Amino acid sequence: MYSQIFETRGIAELASFIERHARVLVLTGAGMSTASGIPDYRDRDGVRRGKAPIQGPEFRTSDAVRKRYWARSMVGWPVLAQARPNPGHRALAALEAEGRIAALVTQNVDGLHRHAGSNSLVELHGNIHLVACLECGARISREFMQELLEEANPHMANASAMPAPDGDAHLEPEYLEDFHVPHCPHCAGMLMPDVVFFGDGVPRARTEQVNRQLERADAVLVVGSSLMVFSGYRLCRDAAVSGKPVAAVNMGKTRADHLLSLKVEERSEYALPLLAALLSSG
Repeated sequence: MYSQIFETRGIAELASFIERHARVLVLTGAGMSTASGIPDYRDRDGVRRGKAPIQGPEFRTSDAVRKRYWARSMVGWPVLAQARPNPGHRALAALEAEGRIAALVTQNVDGLHRHAGSNSLVELHGNIHLVACLECGARISREFMQELLEEANPHMANASAMPAPDGDAHLEPEYLEDFHVPHCPHCAGMLMPDVVFFGDGVPRARTEQVNRQLERADAVLVVGSSLMVFSGYRLCRDAAVSGKPVAAVNMGKTRADHLLSLKVEERSEYALPLLAALLSSG
């Protein structure tokens, strides 16, 4: 009972925070999508689970790394493809429609914010539902890429593995031995998910767009992110340096805890609908 009272009080304080600031920029992370069945990357202390992620330069230069990525992705993709927006995603879309938030920046690549109806959206790290050719620049859907993968690897039709973040899967090494990576159907070039891999930088135009949104904002709200990835932490740091308050809804530690003026330790799929209800009721 006392815990519920504390949580409700924290969300009421968050509603007051939103009401005091006309132009709130919201930054979301992997914790936003766990209720949609997509695993996140870190524990409550911000420590990464599992093996180190594939680096962008490794993907582009190593056949073995590309084989590992696409084999695991082929098995893990159905979980991500079937994911749907949860109440947290829908609450943010509703808050935007009501003029309560001015912009939304997400570190997630799952496309769920767009599916929920958010319009003023920057997908900081791209969208995994698209695949790009590094030779001719063509883009194909991830659904079509799945067809190419299955056609090239019929022996993996019934393979299953524990899901991992962003359509990955913990696949046993023996599946990699006879795996074939498809090439671009237009030019036979190298295909890569249209996302920012670890070791790669966010495209400059996208960074400048986020910077412009931060300049126009008068406060920042972080939801479901430990901010251990520098691009997200930098946004909060820059907001604090310019005198703009930063609040967070997150389970566990964030890299920016020392910068926060308010923190609500609650799951986003619970906190955000309650926040939206409080603001709608006045």
